[in-house]
Amino acid sequence: MSWKKRLSVLSAAALLTVFTLSGCGSSNDAASGTANTGTTASSGKGLTGDFEVQYFVGGYGDAWWKKVVEEFQTANPDLKIKVSAGPKINDQMKPRWIGGNPPDFVYIDGAGLNARQMIEDGQLEDLTEWYKTAKTVDGDLISESLTQAPEDYSGKTYNIPLALSSWGIFWDKKLFADNNWKAPTDFDSFVAVSKEIKAKGITPFIHTGIYPYYINNSILYPAMVSANNDDFSILQKIAANDPEAFKSPAVMTALNQIVTMRDDGIIDPAAVQLNHTDSQMLFLQHKDAFIANGLWMPNEMSKDVPEGFDFGFMPSITQKPGGKSIAVTSTATVGVAAKAKNKEAAYAFIQFIFAKKQASQWAELSGAPSNIKGDISASNAPAFVKQAAEYLNSKDTIVVPTITFNADVEKAMNDATVALTIGTIDPNGWIERVSAAAQKAAN
Repeated sequence: MSWKKRLSVLSAAALLTVFTLSGCGSSNDAASGTANTGTTASSGKGLTGDFEVQYFVGGYGDAWWKKVVEEFQTANPDLKIKVSAGPKINDQMKPRWIGGNPPDFVYIDGAGLNARQMIEDGQLEDLTEWYKTAKTVDGDLISESLTQAPEDYSGKTYNIPLALSSWGIFWDKKLFADNNWKAPTDFDSFVAVSKEIKAKGITPFIHTGIYPYYINNSILYPAMVSANNDDFSILQKIAANDPEAFKSPAVMTALNQIVTMRDDGIIDPAAVQLNHTDSQMLFLQHKDAFIANGLWMPNEMSKDVPEGFDFGFMPSITQKPGGKSIAVTSTATVGVAAKAKNKEAAYAFIQFIFAKKQASQWAELSGAPSNIKGDISASNAPAFVKQAAEYLNSKDTIVVPTITFNADVEKAMNDATVALTIGTIDPNGWIERVSAAAQKAAN
Protein backbone atom coordinates (compact mmCIF):
# COMPACT_ATOMS: atom_id res chain seq x y z
CA MET A 1 0.00 0.00 0.00
CA SER A 2 1.67 0.11 0.62
CA TRP A 3 1.41 0.63 -1.11
CA LYS A 4 1.53 2.88 0.48
CA LYS A 5 3.40 3.96 1.71
CA ARG A 6 3.12 6.86 2.37
CA LEU A 7 0.59 4.62 0.79
CA SER A 8 -0.25 1.82 3.13
CA VAL A 9 0.63 1.69 6.81
CA LEU A 10 -0.34 -1.04 9.26
CA SER A 11 -0.99 0.02 12.84
CA ALA A 12 -0.63 -3.33 14.58
CA ALA A 13 2.73 -4.00 16.15
CA ALA A 14 4.76 -6.62 14.39
CA LEU A 15 8.17 -8.10 14.87
CA LEU A 16 10.84 -7.85 12.25
CA THR A 17 10.70 -10.83 9.95
CA VAL A 18 14.16 -11.89 8.95
CA PHE A 19 14.88 -15.20 7.34
CA THR A 20 17.59 -16.66 5.20
CA LEU A 21 16.94 -18.78 2.16
CA SER A 22 19.32 -21.68 1.80
CA GLY A 23 22.34 -21.49 -0.43
CA CYS A 24 26.07 -21.31 -0.03
CA GLY A 25 28.95 -19.56 -1.67
CA SER A 26 31.84 -17.25 -1.09
CA SER A 27 31.45 -13.59 -0.25
CA ASN A 28 30.83 -11.40 -3.27
CA ASP A 29 31.47 -7.73 -2.68
CA ALA A 30 30.07 -5.78 -5.63
CA ALA A 31 30.30 -2.43 -3.93
CA SER A 32 31.99 -0.94 -6.94
CA GLY A 33 28.54 -0.72 -8.52
CA THR A 34 29.51 -2.09 -11.91
CA ALA A 35 26.24 -2.51 -13.78
CA ASN A 36 25.73 -5.98 -15.20
CA THR A 37 24.10 -6.51 -18.55
CA GLY A 38 21.13 -8.51 -17.39
CA THR A 39 22.37 -11.98 -18.22
CA THR A 40 23.49 -13.06 -14.77
CA ALA A 41 20.15 -14.11 -13.34
CA SER A 42 19.19 -16.34 -16.24
CA SER A 43 22.46 -17.45 -17.79
CA GLY A 44 23.06 -20.44 -15.55
CA LYS A 45 26.22 -18.83 -14.20
CA GLY A 46 24.35 -17.81 -11.09
CA LEU A 47 25.10 -15.23 -8.45
CA THR A 48 27.04 -15.83 -5.26
CA GLY A 49 27.60 -14.17 -1.92
CA ASP A 50 25.17 -12.60 0.54
CA PHE A 51 22.22 -10.61 -0.75
CA GLU A 52 19.74 -8.77 1.47
CA VAL A 53 16.28 -7.66 0.39
CA GLN A 54 14.16 -5.20 2.39
CA TYR A 55 10.43 -4.92 1.75
CA PHE A 56 7.48 -3.41 3.58
CA VAL A 57 4.44 -5.63 4.17
CA GLY A 58 1.27 -3.57 3.89
CA GLY A 59 -1.91 -3.63 1.88
CA TYR A 60 -0.36 -5.62 -0.95
CA GLY A 61 0.66 -8.39 1.42
CA ASP A 62 3.81 -10.43 0.94
CA ALA A 63 2.62 -13.41 -1.14
CA TRP A 64 4.17 -12.02 -4.32
CA TRP A 65 7.44 -11.18 -2.61
CA LYS A 66 7.79 -14.64 -1.13
CA LYS A 67 7.15 -16.22 -4.51
CA VAL A 68 9.49 -14.03 -6.53
CA VAL A 69 12.29 -14.31 -3.97
CA GLU A 70 11.90 -18.09 -4.04
CA GLU A 71 12.07 -18.04 -7.84
CA PHE A 72 15.19 -15.86 -7.76
CA GLN A 73 16.76 -18.22 -5.24
CA THR A 74 16.03 -21.18 -7.52
CA ALA A 75 17.69 -19.35 -10.41
CA ASN A 76 20.71 -18.58 -8.22
CA PRO A 77 21.22 -21.53 -5.84
CA ASP A 78 24.63 -20.32 -4.63
CA LEU A 79 23.28 -16.95 -3.53
CA LYS A 80 22.51 -16.55 0.17
CA ILE A 81 19.37 -14.41 0.30
CA LYS A 82 18.36 -12.68 3.50
CA VAL A 83 14.91 -11.10 3.63
CA SER A 84 14.16 -8.29 6.07
CA ALA A 85 10.42 -7.63 5.93
CA GLY A 86 7.35 -6.71 7.93
CA PRO A 87 4.81 -3.96 8.64
CA LYS A 88 7.34 -2.06 10.79
CA ILE A 89 10.43 -2.84 8.74
CA ASN A 90 11.08 0.72 7.59
CA ASP A 91 11.42 2.00 11.14
CA GLN A 92 13.35 -1.07 12.24
CA MET A 93 15.89 -0.72 9.44
CA LYS A 94 16.32 3.04 9.78
CA PRO A 95 19.34 2.84 12.13
CA ARG A 96 21.15 0.66 9.61
CA TRP A 97 20.48 3.09 6.76
CA ILE A 98 21.69 6.00 8.87
CA GLY A 99 24.70 3.99 10.04
CA GLY A 100 25.82 3.13 6.52
CA ASN A 101 24.95 -0.59 6.72
CA PRO A 102 21.82 -0.85 4.56
CA PRO A 103 20.42 -3.91 2.75
CA ASP A 104 21.34 -4.33 -0.90
CA PHE A 105 17.87 -3.96 -2.41
CA VAL A 106 14.96 -1.94 -1.05
CA TYR A 107 11.26 -1.75 -1.85
CA ILE A 108 10.30 1.84 -1.09
CA ASP A 109 6.78 1.74 0.29
CA GLY A 110 4.97 2.49 3.54
CA ALA A 111 5.53 5.03 6.27
CA GLY A 112 9.10 5.75 7.25
CA LEU A 113 10.57 5.75 3.73
CA ASN A 114 10.55 8.80 1.48
CA ALA A 115 12.34 8.31 -1.84
CA ARG A 116 13.18 11.98 -2.29
CA GLN A 117 14.62 12.19 1.21
CA MET A 118 16.66 9.02 0.65
CA ILE A 119 18.08 10.53 -2.53
CA GLU A 120 18.89 13.82 -0.83
CA ASP A 121 20.63 11.86 1.94
CA GLY A 122 22.73 9.93 -0.60
CA GLN A 123 21.23 6.57 0.36
CA LEU A 124 20.16 5.38 -3.10
CA GLU A 125 22.37 4.33 -6.01
CA ASP A 126 22.26 6.46 -9.15
CA LEU A 127 20.71 4.11 -11.74
CA THR A 128 20.64 6.61 -14.61
CA GLU A 129 23.18 5.09 -17.00
CA TRP A 130 22.38 1.49 -16.08
CA TYR A 131 18.66 1.99 -16.60
CA LYS A 132 19.13 3.24 -20.17
CA THR A 133 20.20 -0.20 -21.40
CA ALA A 134 19.10 -2.56 -18.62
CA LYS A 135 17.06 -5.53 -19.80
CA THR A 136 14.73 -7.92 -18.03
CA VAL A 137 15.50 -11.63 -17.94
CA ASP A 138 13.15 -11.85 -20.94
CA GLY A 139 15.55 -9.67 -22.92
CA ASP A 140 13.23 -6.65 -23.00
CA LEU A 141 14.43 -3.19 -22.08
CA ILE A 142 13.11 -2.36 -18.62
CA SER A 143 12.41 1.18 -19.81
CA GLU A 144 10.03 -0.17 -22.47
CA SER A 145 8.38 -2.62 -20.08
CA LEU A 146 6.93 -0.02 -17.70
CA THR A 147 3.52 1.63 -17.77
CA GLN A 148 4.87 4.60 -15.83
CA ALA A 149 8.46 5.77 -16.16
CA PRO A 150 10.65 6.40 -13.12
CA GLU A 151 10.38 9.79 -11.50
CA ASP A 152 12.91 12.28 -12.81
CA TYR A 153 15.21 13.80 -10.20
CA SER A 154 17.02 16.60 -12.02
CA GLY A 155 17.66 14.32 -14.97
CA LYS A 156 18.66 11.30 -12.90
CA THR A 157 17.00 7.97 -12.05
CA TYR A 158 17.34 6.46 -8.60
CA ASN A 159 14.29 4.23 -8.20
CA ILE A 160 11.99 2.29 -10.52
CA PRO A 161 8.20 1.93 -10.05
CA LEU A 162 7.16 -1.68 -9.46
CA ALA A 163 3.58 -1.39 -8.25
CA LEU A 164 1.18 0.97 -10.00
CA SER A 165 -1.93 1.77 -8.07
CA SER A 166 -4.45 4.56 -7.98
CA TRP A 167 -6.05 6.51 -5.21
CA GLY A 168 -9.76 7.03 -5.46
CA ILE A 169 -13.20 6.44 -4.01
CA PHE A 170 -14.73 3.07 -3.11
CA TRP A 171 -18.35 2.08 -2.43
CA ASP A 172 -20.35 -1.12 -2.17
CA LYS A 173 -22.19 -1.74 -5.44
CA LYS A 174 -24.67 -4.01 -3.70
CA LEU A 175 -25.56 -1.39 -1.09
CA PHE A 176 -26.14 1.15 -3.84
CA ALA A 177 -28.25 -1.26 -5.90
CA ASP A 178 -30.37 -2.20 -2.88
CA ASN A 179 -31.13 1.48 -2.25
CA ASN A 180 -31.43 2.56 -5.90
CA TRP A 181 -28.55 4.97 -5.50
CA LYS A 182 -26.55 5.91 -8.57
CA ALA A 183 -22.77 5.87 -8.37
CA PRO A 184 -21.39 9.39 -8.85
CA THR A 185 -19.63 10.49 -12.00
CA ASP A 186 -18.65 14.00 -10.87
CA PHE A 187 -18.77 16.29 -7.85
CA ASP A 188 -22.35 17.42 -8.37
CA SER A 189 -23.68 13.87 -8.51
CA PHE A 190 -21.50 12.94 -5.53
CA VAL A 191 -23.07 15.68 -3.41
CA ALA A 192 -26.55 14.74 -4.67
CA VAL A 193 -26.28 11.04 -3.85
CA SER A 194 -24.69 11.90 -0.50
CA LYS A 195 -27.93 13.64 0.45
CA GLU A 196 -29.86 10.46 -0.37
CA ILE A 197 -27.42 8.43 1.69
CA LYS A 198 -27.78 10.75 4.68
CA ALA A 199 -31.56 10.38 4.47
CA LYS A 200 -31.07 6.65 5.10
CA GLY A 201 -29.12 7.34 8.27
CA ILE A 202 -25.73 6.49 6.78
CA THR A 203 -22.79 8.90 6.83
CA PRO A 204 -21.76 9.46 3.20
CA PHE A 205 -17.98 9.68 3.39
CA ILE A 206 -15.09 8.63 5.59
CA HIS A 207 -11.35 9.06 5.32
CA THR A 208 -8.27 8.24 7.36
CA GLY A 209 -7.75 11.29 9.53
CA ILE A 210 -4.55 10.06 11.15
CA TYR A 211 -3.02 9.62 7.70
CA PRO A 212 -4.39 12.63 5.78
CA TYR A 213 -2.56 11.77 2.57
CA TYR A 214 -5.46 9.40 1.88
CA ILE A 215 -7.94 12.26 1.46
CA ASN A 216 -5.35 14.49 -0.21
CA ASN A 217 -4.56 11.91 -2.89
CA SER A 218 -8.17 10.83 -3.39
CA ILE A 219 -9.98 14.18 -3.14
CA LEU A 220 -7.79 17.28 -2.89
CA TYR A 221 -5.12 16.63 -5.51
CA PRO A 222 -7.56 15.36 -8.18
CA ALA A 223 -9.68 18.44 -7.47
CA MET A 224 -6.69 20.70 -8.05
CA VAL A 225 -5.91 19.01 -11.36
CA SER A 226 -9.54 19.18 -12.55
CA ALA A 227 -9.77 22.85 -11.63
CA ASN A 228 -6.47 23.46 -13.44
CA ASN A 229 -7.98 22.38 -16.78
CA ASP A 230 -6.91 18.76 -16.25
CA ASP A 231 -3.28 19.88 -16.03
CA PHE A 232 -1.28 18.22 -13.26
CA SER A 233 1.57 20.72 -13.53
CA ILE A 234 -0.03 22.43 -10.53
CA LEU A 235 1.09 19.48 -8.40
CA GLN A 236 4.54 19.49 -9.96
CA LYS A 237 4.92 23.16 -9.03
CA ILE A 238 3.99 22.35 -5.45
CA ALA A 239 6.55 19.53 -5.48
CA ALA A 240 9.13 22.06 -6.68
CA ASN A 241 8.37 24.17 -3.58
CA ASP A 242 7.10 27.04 -5.70
CA PRO A 243 5.17 29.36 -3.34
CA GLU A 244 3.45 30.93 -6.34
CA ALA A 245 1.65 27.63 -7.00
CA PHE A 246 -0.64 28.25 -4.06
CA LYS A 247 -1.93 31.46 -5.62
CA SER A 248 -3.53 29.45 -8.42
CA PRO A 249 -7.35 29.64 -8.46
CA ALA A 250 -7.32 25.85 -8.88
CA VAL A 251 -6.03 25.44 -5.33
CA MET A 252 -8.82 27.57 -3.87
CA THR A 253 -11.46 25.77 -5.96
CA ALA A 254 -10.25 22.40 -4.70
CA LEU A 255 -10.16 23.51 -1.08
CA ASN A 256 -13.69 24.85 -1.36
CA GLN A 257 -14.90 21.43 -2.51
CA ILE A 258 -13.68 19.99 0.77
CA VAL A 259 -15.45 22.84 2.57
CA THR A 260 -18.66 21.88 0.75
CA MET A 261 -18.26 18.28 1.86
CA ARG A 262 -17.66 19.43 5.43
CA ASP A 263 -20.49 21.96 5.63
CA ASP A 264 -23.01 19.61 3.98
CA GLY A 265 -22.31 16.97 6.61
CA ILE A 266 -20.86 14.55 4.06
CA ILE A 267 -17.64 13.87 5.99
CA ASP A 268 -17.86 11.58 9.01
CA PRO A 269 -16.75 13.75 11.97
CA ALA A 270 -15.15 10.70 13.59
CA ALA A 271 -12.67 10.40 10.71
CA VAL A 272 -10.20 12.85 12.21
CA GLN A 273 -9.34 10.34 14.97
CA LEU A 274 -9.20 7.20 12.84
CA ASN A 275 -6.36 5.25 11.31
CA HIS A 276 -6.76 3.42 8.03
CA THR A 277 -7.90 0.11 9.55
CA ASP A 278 -10.62 1.67 11.70
CA SER A 279 -11.99 3.82 8.89
CA GLN A 280 -11.99 0.83 6.55
CA MET A 281 -13.93 -1.25 9.08
CA LEU A 282 -16.62 1.42 9.35
CA PHE A 283 -16.88 1.45 5.57
CA LEU A 284 -17.20 -2.33 5.38
CA GLN A 285 -19.89 -2.21 8.08
CA HIS A 286 -21.88 0.32 6.01
CA LYS A 287 -21.52 2.99 8.67
CA ASP A 288 -20.13 5.09 5.82
CA ALA A 289 -21.00 4.73 2.14
CA PHE A 290 -17.83 6.08 0.49
CA ILE A 291 -14.19 5.86 1.49
CA ALA A 292 -11.07 7.57 0.17
CA ASN A 293 -8.43 4.92 -0.27
CA GLY A 294 -6.07 3.12 -2.62
CA LEU A 295 -6.47 -0.03 -4.66
CA TRP A 296 -4.66 -2.11 -2.06
CA MET A 297 -7.50 -1.63 0.44
CA PRO A 298 -9.74 -4.60 -0.54
CA ASN A 299 -6.78 -6.97 -0.30
CA GLU A 300 -5.66 -5.43 2.96
CA MET A 301 -9.12 -6.00 4.48
CA SER A 302 -9.87 -9.30 2.73
CA LYS A 303 -10.46 -11.17 6.00
CA ASP A 304 -13.09 -8.62 7.09
CA VAL A 305 -15.06 -8.12 3.87
CA PRO A 306 -18.72 -9.18 4.44
CA GLU A 307 -20.24 -11.76 2.15
CA GLY A 308 -21.80 -10.14 -0.91
CA PHE A 309 -19.82 -6.91 -0.58
CA ASP A 310 -19.03 -5.74 -4.12
CA PHE A 311 -16.35 -3.07 -4.41
CA GLY A 312 -17.02 -0.19 -6.77
CA PHE A 313 -14.14 2.13 -7.60
CA MET A 314 -13.45 5.33 -9.47
CA PRO A 315 -10.29 7.46 -9.37
CA SER A 316 -11.99 10.79 -8.63
CA ILE A 317 -15.33 12.45 -7.91
CA THR A 318 -14.24 16.10 -7.97
CA GLN A 319 -14.48 16.72 -11.72
CA LYS A 320 -17.21 18.82 -13.34
CA PRO A 321 -20.11 17.06 -15.13
CA GLY A 322 -18.68 15.54 -18.30
CA GLY A 323 -15.14 16.09 -17.10
CA LYS A 324 -12.38 13.54 -17.21
CA SER A 325 -11.52 11.34 -14.26
CA ILE A 326 -8.27 12.18 -12.51
CA ALA A 327 -6.20 9.22 -11.35
CA VAL A 328 -3.54 10.20 -8.86
CA THR A 329 -1.31 7.19 -9.09
CA SER A 330 0.53 5.62 -6.26
CA THR A 331 3.67 3.79 -7.20
CA ALA A 332 5.84 1.78 -4.89
CA THR A 333 9.37 1.75 -6.20
CA VAL A 334 12.52 -0.31 -5.89
CA GLY A 335 16.12 0.75 -5.65
CA VAL A 336 19.67 -0.26 -4.84
CA ALA A 337 21.39 1.05 -1.74
CA ALA A 338 24.32 3.33 -2.51
CA LYS A 339 26.31 1.39 0.09
CA ALA A 340 25.05 -2.05 -0.94
CA LYS A 341 27.58 -4.85 -0.48
CA ASN A 342 26.25 -6.93 -3.38
CA LYS A 343 25.16 -4.52 -6.09
CA GLU A 344 25.53 -7.17 -8.78
CA ALA A 345 22.78 -9.25 -7.18
CA ALA A 346 20.64 -6.17 -6.58
CA TYR A 347 20.78 -5.18 -10.25
CA ALA A 348 20.05 -8.75 -11.31
CA PHE A 349 17.08 -8.95 -8.96
CA ILE A 350 15.58 -5.82 -10.52
CA GLN A 351 15.96 -7.39 -13.96
CA PHE A 352 14.29 -10.54 -12.64
CA ILE A 353 11.24 -8.92 -11.04
CA PHE A 354 10.34 -6.86 -14.11
CA ALA A 355 9.81 -9.92 -16.32
CA LYS A 356 6.53 -10.00 -18.27
CA LYS A 357 4.99 -12.82 -16.25
CA GLN A 358 5.18 -10.71 -13.11
CA ALA A 359 2.41 -8.40 -14.39
CA SER A 360 -0.28 -11.06 -13.90
CA GLN A 361 1.49 -12.67 -10.96
CA TRP A 362 1.59 -9.38 -9.05
CA ALA A 363 -2.07 -8.58 -9.86
CA GLU A 364 -3.23 -12.00 -8.70
CA LEU A 365 -1.15 -12.19 -5.51
CA SER A 366 -1.28 -8.54 -4.40
CA GLY A 367 -4.75 -7.56 -5.58
CA ALA A 368 -3.48 -4.48 -7.43
CA PRO A 369 -2.05 -3.59 -10.85
CA SER A 370 1.70 -3.70 -11.36
CA ASN A 371 3.72 -1.18 -13.32
CA ILE A 372 4.76 -3.87 -15.78
CA LYS A 373 3.02 -3.68 -19.13
CA GLY A 374 0.82 -6.68 -19.74
CA ASP A 375 -2.78 -7.68 -20.32
CA ILE A 376 -4.30 -8.90 -17.04
CA SER A 377 -7.84 -9.35 -18.37
CA ALA A 378 -7.39 -13.12 -18.54
CA SER A 379 -5.72 -13.31 -15.15
CA ASN A 380 -7.32 -14.24 -11.85
CA ALA A 381 -6.99 -10.67 -10.59
CA PRO A 382 -10.05 -9.27 -8.73
CA ALA A 383 -12.74 -7.53 -10.78
CA PHE A 384 -12.06 -4.11 -9.24
CA VAL A 385 -8.39 -4.41 -10.22
CA LYS A 386 -9.37 -5.01 -13.83
CA GLN A 387 -11.82 -2.09 -13.58
CA ALA A 388 -9.05 0.14 -12.27
CA ALA A 389 -6.77 -0.98 -15.08
CA GLU A 390 -9.46 0.09 -17.55
CA TYR A 391 -9.58 3.54 -15.95
CA LEU A 392 -5.81 3.87 -16.08
CA ASN A 393 -5.79 3.03 -19.79
CA SER A 394 -8.83 5.14 -20.76
CA LYS A 395 -8.58 8.27 -22.91
CA ASP A 396 -11.13 9.82 -20.54
CA THR A 397 -8.77 9.57 -17.59
CA ILE A 398 -5.93 11.94 -16.78
CA VAL A 399 -3.26 9.76 -15.18
CA VAL A 400 -1.16 11.82 -12.80
CA PRO A 401 2.34 10.37 -12.50
CA THR A 402 3.78 9.82 -9.08
CA ILE A 403 4.86 13.19 -7.72
CA THR A 404 6.96 13.24 -4.56
CA PHE A 405 6.62 16.31 -2.35
CA ASN A 406 9.18 17.62 0.07
CA ALA A 407 8.55 15.77 3.34
CA ASP A 408 7.98 18.98 5.35
CA VAL A 409 5.65 20.45 2.73
CA GLU A 410 3.69 17.23 2.52
CA LYS A 411 3.28 17.18 6.30
CA ALA A 412 2.07 20.77 6.21
CA MET A 413 -0.51 19.86 3.55
CA ASN A 414 -1.64 16.82 5.52
CA ASP A 415 -2.05 18.74 8.77
CA ALA A 416 -3.78 21.67 7.07
CA THR A 417 -6.26 19.43 5.27
CA VAL A 418 -7.30 17.74 8.52
CA ALA A 419 -7.78 21.17 10.08
CA LEU A 420 -9.88 22.20 7.08
CA THR A 421 -12.12 19.12 7.34
CA ILE A 422 -13.02 19.96 10.94
CA GLY A 423 -13.32 23.70 10.43
CA THR A 424 -10.42 24.96 12.52
CA ILE A 425 -9.02 26.78 9.48
CA ASP A 426 -10.48 28.09 6.23
CA PRO A 427 -9.02 27.71 2.71
CA ASN A 428 -6.93 30.85 3.14
CA GLY A 429 -5.48 29.39 6.32
CA TRP A 430 -4.59 26.21 4.43
CA ILE A 431 -2.79 28.22 1.74
CA GLU A 432 -0.92 30.34 4.29
CA ARG A 433 0.32 27.30 6.19
CA VAL A 434 1.45 25.31 3.20
CA SER A 435 2.97 28.15 1.19
CA ALA A 436 5.05 29.08 4.25
CA ALA A 437 6.33 25.51 4.47
CA ALA A 438 7.14 25.53 0.75
CA GLN A 439 9.01 28.80 1.01
CA LYS A 440 11.02 27.47 3.94
CA ALA A 441 11.85 24.27 2.04
CA ALA A 442 12.96 26.26 -0.99
CA ASN A 443 15.47 28.32 0.99
